Amino acid sequence: MAETSNPGGSPGTWALEARGLGKRYRRGWALRDCSFRLPAGRICGLVGPNGAGKSTLLGLVSRQVAATRGDLRVFGVPVGDPEVMPRFAFLGQDKPMYKRFSVAETLRIGCELNPGWDAAAAERIVRSGDVPMNAAVGTLSGGQRTRVALALAFGKRPDLLLLDEPMADLDPLARDEMSTLLMAEAVERGTTVVMSSHILAELEDMCDYLLVVADGRIRMAGDADALVPAHALVTGLAEEGNLPAALARHTVIEKRVQGRQFRAMVRTDGPLSGDWQVAVPSLEEVLLAHLRSPDAPPLYTPGAQIETEGTRTA
Repeated sequence: MAETSNPGGSPGTWALEARGLGKRYRRGWALRDCSFRLPAGRICGLVGPNGAGKSTLLGLVSRQVAATRGDLRVFGVPVGDPEVMPRFAFLGQDKPMYKRFSVAETLRIGCELNPGWDAAAAERIVRSGDVPMNAAVGTLSGGQRTRVALALAFGKRPDLLLLDEPMADLDPLARDEMSTLLMAEAVERGTTVVMSSHILAELEDMCDYLLVVADGRIRMAGDADALVPAHALVTGLAEEGNLPAALARHTVIEKRVQGRQFRAMVRTDGPLSGDWQVAVPSLEEVLLAHLRSPDAPPLYTPGAQIETEGTRTA
């Protein structure tokens, strides 16, 4: 994985900076009060339930929608500046391409539309999967179409690659192949990747940075290696049907009490002293606990945090 950027670095150090970012539609706020930083060169997992605001956030970064309020910068430049356009590529789940065009014609379109087009890289990605260049896009398998779509994205030579559930329609074998391709290309080029996915195990294998969204707000942001160790799974005897009073000094993200036993996901604030069993949770367990508990206080690692009221640092 890429090195963590210096939290005190220059504006160009940050691939994304959001301050008080919000988007409101007629039905209400899809995203509100979002403030975070994403260092350049990281592979970031964007996590949240359906309707949490993930696609809205990606839409704001990719300039498909305009913010209602707040500020968003891409590599230090306001997202509305024309300078931003060549620096990112966006790939959605539907992977829109002309089905009647051949693979070669599709790559030629990419070349015509992007001044800095890297034809060698795009063709390498396609040919390494044995995708026929003369085949119509509409005749390709799901894995082959995803490979062509990734070739279009990387052929643009983006500094920032935005992926909205790009592998949701693939079988496990094709998904593993595309994940390997994505990682190899991103690491080789130093591309910053923001990938939305519901497959938590996939994120654990691929991502070194996390943005967790629930109810239109950022719940966690920062280095996965710092966010996970900030938590503990605690089990033991309940006290009159409740958690032990000694746990009150810690932040309880999620709890379950069954009979005389309790189980809790805890954000620790000092040593856990008590007659309990304490285990290190997995990334998936931490993410699920936070997604099931959107009212838990937000948590940021130091590099991800932009000082706003109500944030807490891991």
